[in-house]
Amino acid sequence: MHIGVIESLQYNFDTVKAATNDFSEENMLGRGGFGGVYKGVLTDGQEIAVKRLATDSEQGDVEFKNEVVLVAKLQHRNLVRLLGFSIEGSERLLVYEFLQNASLDQILFDPIKCLLLDWEKRFKIIKGVAKGLLYLHEDSRLRIIHRDMKASNVLLDADMNPKIADFGMARLFKLEETHGDTSRIVGTHGYMAPEYVMQGQFSVKSDVFSFGVLVLEIVTGQKNRSFWNGENTEDILSLAWRSWRNGTVQDLIDSTLNIESGSIHDIVRIINIGLLCIQEHAIDRPTMASVILMLNSLSVTLPLPSEPAFFRRSNIHLEMPLLTESRSSQLSINEVSASEFDPR
Repeated sequence: MHIGVIESLQYNFDTVKAATNDFSEENMLGRGGFGGVYKGVLTDGQEIAVKRLATDSEQGDVEFKNEVVLVAKLQHRNLVRLLGFSIEGSERLLVYEFLQNASLDQILFDPIKCLLLDWEKRFKIIKGVAKGLLYLHEDSRLRIIHRDMKASNVLLDADMNPKIADFGMARLFKLEETHGDTSRIVGTHGYMAPEYVMQGQFSVKSDVFSFGVLVLEIVTGQKNRSFWNGENTEDILSLAWRSWRNGTVQDLIDSTLNIESGSIHDIVRIINIGLLCIQEHAIDRPTMASVILMLNSLSVTLPLPSEPAFFRRSNIHLEMPLLTESRSSQLSINEVSASEFDPR
């Protein structure tokens, strides 16, 4: 690794500390499994987001620096840009570009802010996330499986362009994976593919599943979690499938969207794509390359989806662990992302 490359990415620790007002609570943007994230302003006025990593990484300084250089080379308009890093003692800081509109979940699931997201913007977000995932899966020099694709890991810039966050975190943390099998399940309930939840198996198709859940959330404006519907409990996946099967799919569309009749056909098509992504068996799900083809060409005939994973066939009590999101899990494993990197 060329020493000049590392030096160009290294920030002075005291500079970053001062930029975040000594990691003050007022500057905190959020907290995840890998530590807190803080807004900072450098002396030249540049705004940054600083991730202060939890100090339990076993990596040495040299390894850490090399990893950061690797992740910093991954550049795509739909990935959050890693600007550099800082090390002091056991402190490890990652410095990212700052994005004005925070994360998708903070806008999409807010009853007022969601009005900022018309259908055109939502479609742009879906396409942008798909392009970012395709880059991670196929087009970068490494093959990266995100493994925690969800609304809070999609950040939005001033023009509401989406950028995937936390795509390199596991790479920096050397999680104990072996060939796409893991005994340590990380991620967020409700977004995880069945083969990952049940057997710990992950692949690009587990990201496709999470993407499908995200698509249905963007169309409905609802989080994928259990809720009462009459006497039964429902979740977005089951509701979407039942509506699809019953021909009432238009009822799924977020009521805050001002839909012209012309775009209803397009939205129903997107719901079809979302359902294809959450098929029970990984082999039945499309690749991200196929998804982008389907998103870009409205003339491509879509396959019909079959019953998705986790479809609730009967009345199940609300406390069931799958597809419910408890506060404790949100604060612990929710933000943990992991990736498998295969050098090209």
